[in-house]
Amino acid sequence: MVEAPVPAQFVGFLQQIFPAKPLAEIYTNIGFFKHGKSVFMRDYLQHMEQSEDKFIIAPGIKGMVMCVFTLPSLDIVFKIIKDKFAPPKAMSKAMVKEKYRLVKMHDRVGRMADTQEFKYFAFFKHRFSQELIDELFAVAPSMIQIVDEYVVIEQLYVERRMTPLNIYIDTASDDQLYDVIDEYGNAIKHLAAANIFPGDMLFKNFGVTRHGRVVFYDYDEIVYLTECNFRKIPEAMYPEQELASEPWYSVGPYDVFPEEFHVFLAGRPRIAKIFRQIHNDIFDFKYWKLLQDDIVDGKVKDVFPYRRKKRFLSAKDKP
Repeated sequence: MVEAPVPAQFVGFLQQIFPAKPLAEIYTNIGFFKHGKSVFMRDYLQHMEQSEDKFIIAPGIKGMVMCVFTLPSLDIVFKIIKDKFAPPKAMSKAMVKEKYRLVKMHDRVGRMADTQEFKYFAFFKHRFSQELIDELFAVAPSMIQIVDEYVVIEQLYVERRMTPLNIYIDTASDDQLYDVIDEYGNAIKHLAAANIFPGDMLFKNFGVTRHGRVVFYDYDEIVYLTECNFRKIPEAMYPEQELASEPWYSVGPYDVFPEEFHVFLAGRPRIAKIFRQIHNDIFDFKYWKLLQDDIVDGKVKDVFPYRRKKRFLSAKDKP
């Protein structure tokens, strides 16, 4: 919200405050998207001249919608929309692109990874592993061309690389696990405060930054929170209903049952215990209803970018 007639001067000032933050991201974060893309490309090309490693398939569980690859020496991932989506994904490429555009224009409250979209991005073929080339032609052949010594991708998205939350959890200490699960719950709540419901809350769809912050980066199922219909699961009329393969109650396309969120924690009792201890309200449909009411009433929730111990304190908060 700052008028910046000379963006470079403003960005130069911000870089003194955030010396570890890439210059391209600072431009992007304050709304100068084209500046950010230009700086990114300069930095990327310079890095390619100074490195020799090859692009590989990004570590982690493969997504059903996006194919993700990375360069080990570069803190970036490249994401391509697949030609076909595995069941139960029922959407089109156009719908996925619209989700990414929504995130680009929406308040990300520090909980959704910023993305840059590029068209006809050319990579040197010799910098691609054969495994990656085979994967790209297997899942997105309509997006890939080999032109002389280049691999040309019709459209892709670029994001900062993070450690997938499911991988981080596997090697976390007790203290790290407690902190990251707290952060995971905070990420869900902060997104909700910004009128965003992530849809798919599996650990693999969230990443952990170098500062230990949990960020959401899988956008194909996000919707506005106010579009959701949060419900409590009706009581079964008789025991056989609970044992049936199909639910005994009707389910609309935007119906959400917070009681079922425990499913993504079911296989990890230790994590479930921590999550319920800190963020048990997430399983209560009333919690989500109240959030919706506040958004409809125009109430703005405070979302703080820093942990309490790192925030500036007001006079009343000081000990």
